[in-house]
Amino acid sequence: MTNSQYDEQDELQRYLEEKAKQEQEQEKQKEQEPEQLSAYEACVLRESARIHELIAEAQQEVKK
Repeated sequence: MTNSQYDEQDELQRYLEEKAKQEQEQEKQKEQEPEQLSAYEACVLRESARIHELIAEAQQEVKK
């Protein structure tokens, strides 16, 4: 093999390694991103939080 062939192989190897590294980083980011909630799920969570607030307020009133 000539030097130019070695250079092409090295360049290709570096490219493939960099591409694999980028793909791994993208996968990590996907895993760390929170999943999007549907409108229904978001509504349920808001209402659940509101119910917990009302219960806490009621408990404080009972303690007084």
